[in-house]
Amino acid sequence: MKALVFETFGGPEVLQYQEVADPILTDNEVLVRTKAVGLNFADIYRRKGNYHLAGQPPFILGYEGAGVVEKVGANIHNIQVGDRIAFADVPFANAELVAVPLDKVMLIPAEISFETAAAILLQGLTAQYLVTDSYAIQPGDTVLIHAAAGGVGQNLVQMAKLKGANVIGLTSSTEKAQVAYAIGADNVFLYKEQWVQHVKDTTDGQGVHVVYESVGSTLQDSLEATKIGGTVVFFGMSGGDPVAVDPRLLMDTSKTLTGGDLWNVLTSFEERKIRSQQLFEWMIDGKIKISEPTIFALEDGAQAHTFLESRKSIGKILLQP
Repeated sequence: MKALVFETFGGPEVLQYQEVADPILTDNEVLVRTKAVGLNFADIYRRKGNYHLAGQPPFILGYEGAGVVEKVGANIHNIQVGDRIAFADVPFANAELVAVPLDKVMLIPAEISFETAAAILLQGLTAQYLVTDSYAIQPGDTVLIHAAAGGVGQNLVQMAKLKGANVIGLTSSTEKAQVAYAIGADNVFLYKEQWVQHVKDTTDGQGVHVVYESVGSTLQDSLEATKIGGTVVFFGMSGGDPVAVDPRLLMDTSKTLTGGDLWNVLTSFEERKIRSQQLFEWMIDGKIKISEPTIFALEDGAQAHTFLESRKSIGKILLQP
């Protein structure tokens, strides 16, 4: 099979499209021919060497995608050849074939395309647990969402509105601000502005109930923009590592700083089934919409990485074998 690989850490130029061995299927896995693969900042972190990679080079990136089942392991009876499935948290997805463990399989409804499933799944499920598990948004809450025009950000805006929140978004450009407004944000401020002050002015000086912090380097500002007794949910660092937080600040202001990681939530086949079905139902009902994904051929993966790092992208970037 063909795959997008790299042998040394570095920039997008280290990526190569080449022939590698097919996956060896175990009894508890299904073999999937990928139709669409999602690109995420985690792939960039791994390519640069910021995240740990097991095994020996050549390394294959990619952890989510969608495709058709071509073969099933001996112990699997509830998934059939020809089934349309999506998966997340499955390594080596930047390839024509991927071995997917049964507990990572999520069936795709007929109304959802491979491209839509790959574009929504990881970021949609992330947003879903952030607004329900990390901090359960209540009607009337005021919510601040970083990178509101990004993949997770767009989902967060829409889900927060579904739950009855007042939503403030942060974006890097006026073009992205228009995207956030179009999907329901009540206010959108730019990072280059004095956004902390704008947030306080918008909330009568009090701050927001919760901040969804995915930039990292802005963590201190996020805490400043949070009301007394409010919460900051830290779930990403696309803009760099956060500074250390003095726990006395949390004590003095009764604020909560919590972390979120999707893989601590998606712990079983049943859990993935329930959460993905809810996500797909929202999409089928038109309650959650996504921007048209930007699609690159898998062999042009280096260009896709460059585009994602440029921060000019709106919504999801997909790779197609």
